[in-house]
Amino acid sequence: MALFSNIQIDVESLPKSDQLVLVPISHTYFKIIILNCIIAYAVLIGALSIFNIFSEDYIINSLFWFLLGFLVVLFFISLGFGYLSFKKRKYAFREEDITSSQGYLVHKIVTLPYNRIQHIEITRTFIARKLGLSTLKIYSAGESGGDVAIKGLPKAVAENQYAFLTKIINERL
Repeated sequence: MALFSNIQIDVESLPKSDQLVLVPISHTYFKIIILNCIIAYAVLIGALSIFNIFSEDYIINSLFWFLLGFLVVLFFISLGFGYLSFKKRKYAFREEDITSSQGYLVHKIVTLPYNRIQHIEITRTFIARKLGLSTLKIYSAGESGGDVAIKGLPKAVAENQYAFLTKIINERL
């Protein structure tokens, strides 16, 4: 008599991941992506300009307009990828777990069972506070990389989800 069995599962009978309805984050979060992009490239362009002003090297001065144009093109490419990755930022709460999706070039989907949640927190940067947004951070037990951070949630939604998850965690105790 066998004490152990390991029967193969028919992969076609498994639930399809595309049947999960993910909720998009607030559209206001895209403003933060744009602002972060503007700040990063303004610093780079400012540094390049200052370097050009104080440099007496002819080669660097002649490359200034090329490098400036390159940074402007990179800025618009970054905005494009920022928008595409913004569209992939979604999440879903189910009976037993939470699923988060993000990333365009590297698309990442994390499903975290409620019984693995160790700690929850809400964070709000200065800009996010001004726009009424929050980040809900959910930390898992262990070091599996299964932590979930849902950025771009309206403050009230983040607080409601925080209360919901806190209730579930407290019921487990």
